[in-house]
Amino acid sequence: MADTGNRLRKLLECPNFDPQSYVQQLSQQSDGDRDLQEHRQKIQTLADETAQNLKKNVYKNYRQFIETAKEISYLESEMYQLSHILTEQKSIMESITQSLLSTDKDEAAKEMLAAFPKETEEVKQRTLTTLLEKVEGCKNIMETPGRYLVYNGDLLEYDADNMSQIQKVHAFLMNDCLLIATWLANRRGAVKYKYNALYDLESFAVVNVKDNPPMKDMFKILMFPESRIFKAENSKIKKEWLEILEETKKNKVAKDKNIKEEEVPTSPVRQEVSTNPFDEDEPLGSEELVDLSPEWIQELPEDLDVCIAQRDFEGAVDLLDKLNEYLKEQPVSPRVKELRGKVDERVRQLTEVLVFELSPDRSLRGGPKATRRAVSQLIRLGQSTKACELFLNNRAAAVQTAIRQLRIEGATLLYIQKLCNIFFTSLLETAREFETDFAGNTGCYSAFVVWSRSVMKMFVDAFSKQVFDSKESLSTAAECVKFASEHCRQLSEIGLDLTFILQLLLVKDIRAALQSQKDIIIEATRHRNSEEMWRRMNLMTPEALAKLKDEMRSCGIGSFDQYTGEDCWVNLSYTIVAFTKQMMAFLEEGLKLYFPELHMVFLESLREIILVAVQHVDYSLRCEQEAEKKAFILQNASFLHETVLPVVEKRFEEGVGKPAKQLQDLRKSSRPVRVNPESTMSFV
Repeated sequence: MADTGNRLRKLLECPNFDPQSYVQQLSQQSDGDRDLQEHRQKIQTLADETAQNLKKNVYKNYRQFIETAKEISYLESEMYQLSHILTEQKSIMESITQSLLSTDKDEAAKEMLAAFPKETEEVKQRTLTTLLEKVEGCKNIMETPGRYLVYNGDLLEYDADNMSQIQKVHAFLMNDCLLIATWLANRRGAVKYKYNALYDLESFAVVNVKDNPPMKDMFKILMFPESRIFKAENSKIKKEWLEILEETKKNKVAKDKNIKEEEVPTSPVRQEVSTNPFDEDEPLGSEELVDLSPEWIQELPEDLDVCIAQRDFEGAVDLLDKLNEYLKEQPVSPRVKELRGKVDERVRQLTEVLVFELSPDRSLRGGPKATRRAVSQLIRLGQSTKACELFLNNRAAAVQTAIRQLRIEGATLLYIQKLCNIFFTSLLETAREFETDFAGNTGCYSAFVVWSRSVMKMFVDAFSKQVFDSKESLSTAAECVKFASEHCRQLSEIGLDLTFILQLLLVKDIRAALQSQKDIIIEATRHRNSEEMWRRMNLMTPEALAKLKDEMRSCGIGSFDQYTGEDCWVNLSYTIVAFTKQMMAFLEEGLKLYFPELHMVFLESLREIILVAVQHVDYSLRCEQEAEKKAFILQNASFLHETVLPVVEKRFEEGVGKPAKQLQDLRKSSRPVRVNPESTMSFV
């Protein structure tokens, strides 16, 4: 039989197996219906074995699946960090390239000056005049004295968003500005171009665009908050544009510096003496006392533009700190105010970029640590309040996204475990990162507490929707609340206790769940009471009796053995036993959900449930005429009064920490008493 099964397995596993021809061949070889049935049984047995092996392999490799998923998650995090490191390395390499290009450019310029005599400014001005005659709408450009042409050429302009070609332009680089003119479709005489824009050399920065086919031979002009991308005819022309633009900008800075240094008063000015005693003395020559001649100060606005364009936020803030340190004890002068105005504009642009880095629109991957770079630079800029607000908004969006992406499982407890792991882990990481980033800003901690409450409400909304709105059993709800409370208590290791907030947000749903379960138990008890025959229970088998004893023992009723008889009989009615199990289960589940705000609701629910059973026993005693049944009812009443109710009171006091006076009063008022000499008993 085993050999037949192996042959059949090998036949079915054959790559060129044809089911149709196999069935035809089997039909021809079989003698009748019995052979086909036997063969069908063999195939079914083989299918069952295959399914069983598949199950075993799945269970065997299940841990490997989980570990693989974790490794993939870790790999994703490492890839994100690697991408961040590569971006920083790219910025460093580009700055080194720019430095090398600047060095090569200086050497090439010296060689050009040695090889060719320099044109006079008059020749360059005449050339510029001749070229500008071909541009429509720029007659006023030559009104500025000393302006002459440095370089010009055709370029293609591209859209910065989708890198599509916009138009063909002609650029005129002058010693103090850059003119962009567009080509005219319908030429009129010698006019070939139309005026488009004029930029002062100090108002923009030039950034090289790395070749990335099909984007080649491009460079970018940055005029914050705008930018324009141009493409040269080839790499040689692009290099010339970059070099000449950089050289022209430096020449203008140096020329402006020399002009300011050479400015001296033509005649001595006699200082007027004020007779007003309330006039404050101003320091003389404050402007001359401020030395703004260092090259790094002259190039500071442009360097800030480059740092912002290359996302070198640390470098930009370092430059600002260096400037503030340099001007800290310097007197205020018009030149300092002018410099401050230019720098403040760059600070605003830098702040906008950092704010965008922390906006929820950006990728939320990488966890709280991914925001550290932008947050730390905002704090260094003196905007810790804004940094705190943006950081917390970013983390709130990350938590909301993680909760929204969590797959809703069929098992509620499994979903709640995943929800708690995601939420409280994220909250713990956020708290630790907040403590790291804002260690010196204690005023921001109150904002974090308010934020914690808001995200806790977000968590409770998802929690309640799955646990309470879906009408889960009270036992499931109790396990879920217990699991969430344990996670809350783990936050105390960082000094954050959100247990009270969790209870406050859940109190309404838990109260409703307790009352709903109370109504279900009361309704079930009344239904059983209506069918009560007051007969002993016969469990039929010793196993069933042992199981009932174990259930009663787990409920805390250790003296249940005295109510069992011979041959699997129990000297109690089915109604009283079922009521005891249901009420003790409600007590245990309620204690898992208990906190002080629910004390009266829980206690009243227990009292109402017990009162239904007590009233039923009392009514049965009063109405029953048969002495034997009355004795059996009284035995059930004694079990309820002397065994069950003390256990309920004791367990309630252990779980809550204080006795329940209402339950004690109920037990005292319902004690069984003898009412006549014939042993007829009743409840008081």
